Amino acid sequence: MIYRSTRSQGQEVTTAQAIVQGLAPDGGLFVPKEFPAPFSAAALKEIFALPYQDMAKKILALFLTDYSAEQLAEIVKGAYGQQWDDDRIAPLTDKKAGNYYLELFHGPTLAFKDVALQCLPRLMKTALENSDDHRGIVILTATSGDTGTAAMRGFQSLAKTRVIVFYPYQGVAPIQLKQMLSENSDNTVAVAVEGNFDQAQTRVKQIFNDPDMNSLLADHDLTFSSANSMNVGRLLPQVVYYFAAYKQLLDHDEAIAFGDPVNFSVPTGNFGDILAGHYAQKLGLPVGRLICASNKNNVLTDFFKTGKYDKKRDFYVTNSPSMDILVSSNLERLLFDLCQNPDTVKSLMERLNTKGEYQLPEDMQKKLSGFWADYATPEEIEGEIKRVYEESGYVIDPHTAVASLAAKRFKEEDDKPTVVLSTASPYKFPETVYHAISGQTVKEKGLPALKELTDLAGPAPKAMEAFLGHSSREIVIPADNMANEIKRQLDLD
Repeated sequence: MIYRSTRSQGQEVTTAQAIVQGLAPDGGLFVPKEFPAPFSAAALKEIFALPYQDMAKKILALFLTDYSAEQLAEIVKGAYGQQWDDDRIAPLTDKKAGNYYLELFHGPTLAFKDVALQCLPRLMKTALENSDDHRGIVILTATSGDTGTAAMRGFQSLAKTRVIVFYPYQGVAPIQLKQMLSENSDNTVAVAVEGNFDQAQTRVKQIFNDPDMNSLLADHDLTFSSANSMNVGRLLPQVVYYFAAYKQLLDHDEAIAFGDPVNFSVPTGNFGDILAGHYAQKLGLPVGRLICASNKNNVLTDFFKTGKYDKKRDFYVTNSPSMDILVSSNLERLLFDLCQNPDTVKSLMERLNTKGEYQLPEDMQKKLSGFWADYATPEEIEGEIKRVYEESGYVIDPHTAVASLAAKRFKEEDDKPTVVLSTASPYKFPETVYHAISGQTVKEKGLPALKELTDLAGPAPKAMEAFLGHSSREIVIPADNMANEIKRQLDLD
């Protein structure tokens, strides 16, 4: 398969090159030049009979054509093995408080990012081996919470790889911070940036495409890559769990019949998770509507309702910090999908960068009908956590609560079975979850708050033990010093 940039003609690369490069040189994102054909009904039935690992091999093989069947089998085996606490990888709950919840937090860092970031390092390592590329890889990424730890864990101790994670100072949850600072591998580091996630992500993109920085890295036999969902190798493994959710619904007594459409409600920040659902639908999965669920930073809600993307608005630090985003990078891939015209996408992205907004042409806006959008305030998030707990005894995290509330509201106009993507363990956000359920404020944030929540709601997952020990010192820098910090970390001064 050939991949191309969303922003220009001629930027075409192989699958392996797209994964190693991360971003296109023109600043665009890599997308398949020709999207795979949808599965037939017979092929879908075969897929739904497979366990998760075999399902992953089948679906990823459509996109990762540079990899042999043997290589993909080894990658999938390593990515979805003993580090998961459930053999199903992404188990689906019974119906609770009106919806089914797809639990994507059974990996080593208790967040949905593990599904892709246990896979991406193995894809990247194999790509380098296949191409006989001996350069060192510098994984440069910005995180609003969970990507940081998942990337550090996924790439830990991988030869010839360095991981530098930038996160907003005081903009991630205490347990998320504890996780990142507890990752003590010699080849990983997390650095706090004074500012918000959008500022960190924008600067990362600029550094990626800075000729001087890339020349400096080349002089030291290094090259940049990304662990964000901007990297197509991060995005594609997420397609699989939409199929896994549908398979499990089929296995539930009388939940659905084969071919019945299912709605998916997705907590949405950078738009990668829900874009994977869109790709699953393009592959033939019977998806009804994709519900784009945002928090108070509701730029995507307005976009889907009006066709206008406007980042010129107040930025809010909320109790669902992984979604505190105003520039959703993966939306660019959807824009390309809507128009198939890189000149149009480039123009829209330039308007966003220079004017802070863009308006979709009418023909593109009409193609957004497969999506429905809503958002939740911090107060509504806590209210939804409480509602689900009181109705079912089930505990959800703040990000899942955003999608759960959006699904509840959407049911007023569409009562199809709905799967809510549960993107993180509630024990990663004990302050919010404890307050929502009990009405009481925790005595102290972080690990003491975790103890209070476990006393109330039961024991935390065993994986929590891995990051409850020693933490390194927090490094805090101004956003405009990120390039210098990269040089310092890599000893390039």
